[in-house]
Amino acid sequence: MQTVYLDNNATTAVAPEVREAILPFLGELYGNPSSMHSFGGQVGNTVETARERMAALLGASPEEILFTSCGSESDNTAIWSALQTRPEKRHIITTRVEHPAILSVAQYWERQGYRLTLLSVDGKGRLDMDEYAAALSDDTALVSIMFANNEVGNIYPIQRMAEMARERGILFHTDAVQAVGKCPIDLGKLPVDMLSLSGHKLHAPKGIGVLYIRRGMRFRPLLRGGHQEGGRRAGTENVPYIAGLGVAAELAQQHMEEERQHVSRLRDRLEQGLLASIPHSMVNGDIENRLPNTTNIAFKNVEGEAILLMLDRLGICASSGSACTSGSLEPSHVLRAMGVPFTYAHGSVRLSLSRYTTESEVDYVLANFPKVIETLRAISPFKD
Repeated sequence: MQTVYLDNNATTAVAPEVREAILPFLGELYGNPSSMHSFGGQVGNTVETARERMAALLGASPEEILFTSCGSESDNTAIWSALQTRPEKRHIITTRVEHPAILSVAQYWERQGYRLTLLSVDGKGRLDMDEYAAALSDDTALVSIMFANNEVGNIYPIQRMAEMARERGILFHTDAVQAVGKCPIDLGKLPVDMLSLSGHKLHAPKGIGVLYIRRGMRFRPLLRGGHQEGGRRAGTENVPYIAGLGVAAELAQQHMEEERQHVSRLRDRLEQGLLASIPHSMVNGDIENRLPNTTNIAFKNVEGEAILLMLDRLGICASSGSACTSGSLEPSHVLRAMGVPFTYAHGSVRLSLSRYTTESEVDYVLANFPKVIETLRAISPFKD
């Protein structure tokens, strides 16, 4: 049975070129990059080369790139630093559709006495700019808005939102985990103060991330100890994965536009084929402004987990828009915030493609997915 992997917003395959870049640092090149001797120095040079490659992808300067362990660490560090460097300000703004790496941290700080504003979204997951403008205040320490949503793929107006925050002297952070490598980002023109990304979402390994910190910005480290990363993050650098991430960044920069065209065409063919062949189905999110690789489709009167189980038996990997909590199905917080009707929301499935997705894999899904929904609706307790 073949495996068709359509869960690339969860993680991506490590690119062959990335694997090749990693291997020497798991063998003969094992020196500590902070060592004074040349054996460690050559390893340190690799870290700096990767920093330059990542900076080139983002339109940043190498000294603005801080290597972390993952996107979640980058998010936590950004929020921590913003609040520590502006202790007189006690207000945080984010959205109801953020990844838990932001949402749960913001809610933690709310329990510590900070005021938290969660911006709402409409039925397509779009933000209300008037609500955002009204939320900005002299007491706002940080705005953190995701660049693109991990569930429905919506791309948010980060340029304008960051400009509005800057006009008020407010720090702006964006979780760009889903966007980097898929969308052009030029931090020379995008006025964000901090940006988070995760390597395993752009064909590097799990366990490596980046926090971009704009030059000249006051910063407080989350991890303290040694002098690594210019004193901004203690702990010996994960050189093998940093080397791999540098190659992944270079590959993304070289092939982003051709990949965008290839992946978005396959995504559209998959999406349109499923909508045409399965009645009572609809797309969640803003189809006019979303990631090129993502579709989130809702199927009325079926359970998302049941869909995933049957797809898994066919070798198709996807994600559900609902989560089983305490024995009862509840739609995701993103779909709830969007107000997607329950009969559709709990049967939502996210399909996310990559540059390795093929025409034949899309054909396989289109041939088998409708049978899954037909079978489940025949036994579903939910009826019109």
